[in-house]
Amino acid sequence: MRLKNLAIIVIFVASIGGLLPPAMAQYGGAINWAKNANAYYQINEQGIVSVALPKNDRKVVVPAALLGTKGLHAGNIKSFQLSEDGQKALIFTNTKKVWRYETRGDYYVADLSTNKVTQIGKDKPASSLMFAKFNPTGDKVAYVSKHNIYVEDIATNSSKALTTDGTDRIINGTFDWVYEEEFGCRDGFSWSPDGTAIAYWQLDARQIKNFLMINNTDSIYAYTIPVEYPKVGENPSACKVGVVDINTAKTTWMPVPGDNIQHYIPRMEWIPNSKELILQQLNREQNVSKIYVADAQTAKVNSIYEETDKAWIDAGEPWKWLNDNKEFIWQSEKDGWKHYFRISKDGKKQTLITKGNYDVIENSLIDEKNNIFYFMASPTNATQKYLFKTKLDGKGKLEQVTPSILAGTHSYDISPDGTYALHRFQSANSRPVSEWMNLTTGNPLTMDGSLTNQLGKIQPPKNKVEFFKITTEDGVEMDGWMKKPDNFNPAKKYPVLFYVYGEPASQTVTDTYGAGINRLYEGDMAKDGYIYISVENRGAPAPKGREWRKSIYQQIGRLNIRDQAMAAKKIMEWPFVDKNRIAVWGWSGGGSSTLNLLFQYPEIYKTGIAIAAVANQLTYDNIYQERYMGSPLKTKEAYTLGSPINYAKNLQGNLLYIHGTGDDNVHYQNAEMLINELIVHKKVFQLMAYPNRSHSINEGAGTSAHLAATFTKFLKENCPPGAQ
Repeated sequence: MRLKNLAIIVIFVASIGGLLPPAMAQYGGAINWAKNANAYYQINEQGIVSVALPKNDRKVVVPAALLGTKGLHAGNIKSFQLSEDGQKALIFTNTKKVWRYETRGDYYVADLSTNKVTQIGKDKPASSLMFAKFNPTGDKVAYVSKHNIYVEDIATNSSKALTTDGTDRIINGTFDWVYEEEFGCRDGFSWSPDGTAIAYWQLDARQIKNFLMINNTDSIYAYTIPVEYPKVGENPSACKVGVVDINTAKTTWMPVPGDNIQHYIPRMEWIPNSKELILQQLNREQNVSKIYVADAQTAKVNSIYEETDKAWIDAGEPWKWLNDNKEFIWQSEKDGWKHYFRISKDGKKQTLITKGNYDVIENSLIDEKNNIFYFMASPTNATQKYLFKTKLDGKGKLEQVTPSILAGTHSYDISPDGTYALHRFQSANSRPVSEWMNLTTGNPLTMDGSLTNQLGKIQPPKNKVEFFKITTEDGVEMDGWMKKPDNFNPAKKYPVLFYVYGEPASQTVTDTYGAGINRLYEGDMAKDGYIYISVENRGAPAPKGREWRKSIYQQIGRLNIRDQAMAAKKIMEWPFVDKNRIAVWGWSGGGSSTLNLLFQYPEIYKTGIAIAAVANQLTYDNIYQERYMGSPLKTKEAYTLGSPINYAKNLQGNLLYIHGTGDDNVHYQNAEMLINELIVHKKVFQLMAYPNRSHSINEGAGTSAHLAATFTKFLKENCPPGAQ
């Protein structure tokens, strides 16, 4: 996924420690609730601690002294999980990155009954274990190392390989680069509910070509760094799901219909209290989604649900089960909005839970006991987010839970029984704050810690970010934010810098802290006299309905670019905007948009700074690009027409192009392809290449400061600040 610049996003995370859910395929949320639902766990100088609500009574679960016998302490524990009986803690430490995330490391088990700490997989290479987890009875731990799955008996420290065919290209229990990047798949195995077997993914990447990055700086002789990377039009890794018996180490493969190369399996898990698996399969074009139930013992696979879309269908969320596991919750856009349905296990009965012309942004809690479904939405303002609820049986009305007095972006981490929640709030003009609250009454647990009390102590900014709507000549209404210069004089004219992303992976116009702030600018843009603006084009994942989001299908590089340019054209009519000082910048997909805007609309944009851009869409990975642009095997026309390189000959303004040569996501070859095209057409521009830096361009001493200085100098020289 081509993400926008992470440096400008402010993410608020409470300091509450990290407990991994015991049997989920992917990582869970921030708060790690205890089984009794009225307490959560955290790591601090005392060790692993349970905090009971509502009074925050603290109890040490795993003492620091015990952890210290193996050199473990709050500062080096990445995460932990407790066994079902609470007598053991599985601790993750010494972590290393695989791609974007630190998913390799060492694991230790702290046994409270024996008061001992032992290392799991100590015969394996250091920091090589991945996704270790207890079995249901807590006497064994399974993990992945070097693409094989192992199970270890905790009492004897004896381990057994459950798979032995793992290599650099046969991947068991985890995923290749593109599955992780585009489907969010990392943890690729889970214990059966009875602990007798493990279900896992196997990817066969032997046919995937290596993309070779080159390191010119760390040795006298340059060397290549191979990245297994399936580009547009190339087949993905073959994918299948197997169930391995713990005793025999024999794998039974689930015969999911369809070619395992031309289909993806982005989601799979055990149905609770059963010997059955449920999985989602997407076709290569990702416009047909099927859900299958597979019997792990007989290997019989039944199709229970199918959905199609003219554009694409997203990978689903983890399944939530109801009615003694006879029904599950599933999100779909088939009625034109993102809604949740409850579907019977055989797929024959489907009930719409959330009704109305609005999108559900995310599922917050299913409270089956009280027949309540909590979810995030914002029916009237796509830049904000609030908590709502309705009846789980589909017979309820939409009810807003969040007080409407606090306009902005809210999030809730709710206890499993729906009693308590950590409520977080932020807006473009208010830094993030949080409160513990009783969700059933709507009251904070302490008035001193309430949001209103905290917000009352915060001095509001003198120069606020303003939100606006603008309608283009095409009749498209777009949301935007604007930060005006300090001491703004409407009789004067000011330069404008647009911040753009523009692709389906992310929004830029949200009422969150950080909107209006450019962290690549060395200094203060408002003080120096710039107007800073971002507008949200069609195709962005805003809660505005399916048609808004999916109108960009096969139109990346065209529809989003026209929307942005037409909005800028309207903004240029504002009397305080200097038409001759219009600049734009973006990172990743935003870098691509910047190039396209500068090349396709040179009469509007005079200066552009593009970072880590895809210059040629045919160079990017197949899962992302084919999802949004259709199959290139049928026609490459959409890819060509949407690629900046196709319009490079039109450059008239000032371009600064920035890229890391070690970018494993958007490869540096994009820079060189673009450079060649600009040279052909005798277009003068500036280039800044960062040796061996990744997509985030933040590695190495001085890198971030240098990037900011380069960005700022170019902007000031080519789009001078200040009123005129």
